[in-house]
Amino acid sequence: SHKQLADEIVAWLKRNATKTTRDGMARYSIPADKAFGVPVNVMLKQAKALGRHHDVAMALWDTGWYEARMMASYLSEPERMTSAQMDAWCKDFDSWAICDTVCWHAFERSPYAWEKITKWSRLPGEIQKRASLALLATMALHIKTIDDQKFADMMPLIERAAQDERNFVSKGVNWALRAIGLRSERLRHDAQELAGELAQSSNAWTRWVGKDAMKKLQKPVKKKTYVGESR
Repeated sequence: SHKQLADEIVAWLKRNATKTTRDGMARYSIPADKAFGVPVNVMLKQAKALGRHHDVAMALWDTGWYEARMMASYLSEPERMTSAQMDAWCKDFDSWAICDTVCWHAFERSPYAWEKITKWSRLPGEIQKRASLALLATMALHIKTIDDQKFADMMPLIERAAQDERNFVSKGVNWALRAIGLRSERLRHDAQELAGELAQSSNAWTRWVGKDAMKKLQKPVKKKTYVGESR
């Protein structure tokens, strides 16, 4: 049964945990009291061997363990993600790592992904608001079929988020701008223009976000798809 396989995966995670990995998590703002300490590459390899199992992913998520939720994102079937499931998972996000991984592996190819960017941008929680920007960033990096204009239309949303001084929102703004800028010369221009405006802000924090994004957008384009951009 799904529950049984989920339990087996949790037992496997416990067996593959190391104290070093667990101790290192605090540096990345991952709540260690809900984590075993399993390296990401070990989990990815195991997930690849298991293949996608949506119902098992749901059961894993409900355990609340960090690694079980990472595995849930790897094993989920994005096309089977319902709108309600996406909202429920987003509400549970308690670290940038789980947020970014889920946006990449479980959400970006869901039929509801695009509409969630706007919806979640209005949520009060720091990580929930970051989810809006992380999803925008991963879709910009990976989903080639979306028209450039749709990304250009997201600039006001990014500008609003840039007024939020919380760390993981600001880093999400930076990541979204850079990811959009990688799509095309036209979007690079749009992203640079917004970064330039933010760099002129009267708010010191918004100025920093703008200047940092501007600097990175001027670098030669190197495709980077690894999800942990914010470390």
